[in-house]
Order: sequence, then C-alpha cells, then structure tokens
Amino acid sequence: MVYRSTSLNVGHLHAADERYGTREALGPHGVMLFFTSDAETEPQGFRLHTAYRLCLSAPESNNLPALLADLNTIAKGNIANAAAGRRLWHPLGPERSMVNGGEMTLPPSATYAGVGVSTLDSAGGSWYQLAQTLRNPSATGYHTSVFDLKGTCYVLLTDGTAIHINRDPHARIGYSGVRSSKPLEASWNPHWSNPHATLTEQGDPATLDVWRQLSSLHDTLTAHLCGKQAQ
Repeated sequence: MVYRSTSLNVGHLHAADERYGTREALGPHGVMLFFTSDAETEPQGFRLHTAYRLCLSAPESNNLPALLADLNTIAKGNIANAAAGRRLWHPLGPERSMVNGGEMTLPPSATYAGVGVSTLDSAGGSWYQLAQTLRNPSATGYHTSVFDLKGTCYVLLTDGTAIHINRDPHARIGYSGVRSSKPLEASWNPHWSNPHATLTEQGDPATLDVWRQLSSLHDTLTAHLCGKQAQ
C-alpha cells in the first residue's frame, strides 16, 4: 500500500509537471481508491488494485478538504440516485465514475480496501509555488528538478489503518517518511508502543481537516461497498 501510494504520487508529480501551463494542467491533489482480489499465486494471498482521480487545475480543486467534501457529497448523491432507480452504483463506473485513471476494471472477487490522497503540496510550499521553481533558477543559478520535489499521501483502510507518507527524495538513509496507526511490518513487537496510534488526531489544523474529510468519504464508501461502518 505504501509503495503503491508513493508510486502514484510520483506519477502525479510528473504528469502535473508535463502539463503545467497548458489547458490540461493538473491540480495539486488526487484521490486513490484501493481494492483487493483473491490471488492464490501472490505471497499475501491477494492482489492490490488501484484506481485514481487526478483533477484539472481549477479553483474548486485547489483546496483539498473542500475537494474531498465535494467528492463525498457526489458519492452520496450517486448512491441515492442509483438506489432510486434500483441500480447499484460503483465508484469505478460505468455510470458517474469517480476515477479517471488506473485499474478501471476489477475482477469479480474484488472488494473495497480503502481510500487515499496524493498531494503535491508539501512543507516546501504549494504545488504552484514549487512548479515555478522548476522553471526559474534560484539566486545562485541552481535549477530545481522535478526529481527534487516532495509529496504527501494520506491513506485510510477498511481494517482501521491510517497511513501518512512524506515522500522526500532527499531524505536521509533509513528515513521512510511513513507513519501508520497500525504496524505495517510483520516483525513488529506487540509490546512496543506506537506513537502514531492516533494518527488521524495528530497534526496541525490543516492536516486534521484533511483527515476529517477523508474519513467522511471513506465512511460513505465503506458503508456502500462493504455494508458496514469504517473502523
């Protein structure tokens, strides 16, 4: 899950850089939907599937909490409209799809596993500020490369796990940038204390707002696709 989220964030970054300044310019935020299907040949016994939505650059897509709130409202409306017509709505379509990339077709056994966010805003600045640094040399004449830029991911899974990823290409060796509310390593000692057990309650007001809105969207999708409340 961490590798998939990080890879999508990198892909998001490169696509946004390539399309910057065009009519198809991408905004700084994207949403990821995760599904799993049975796969006996895989070491863990399942295969991970990911679809995503990258938004075009626009005022309404630049505010991440507002974007998540809008998607939640849209999802609830799609669920209600489909139910009124005695149909079952799915976020991957074919009607009113929430995604525009990734694995758009799932195996019959696939089940919803969680939702995530890819954002190009980071501690270094907003995407629009950072994109300018790629095109203008610094006072010392140094040109920033797209490979220098950081990214951030938020993930919520149906087993109650919350994951926050700070992707930093210049991080020191041994620093993963990953914080998780539940252990991700099989070697984790259950007697160890996890300082991130309450991850969705940690951070500044802006971070907490992202967690709140992402949790609401996750609750909606979990109740609809899994028939239960998110943990």
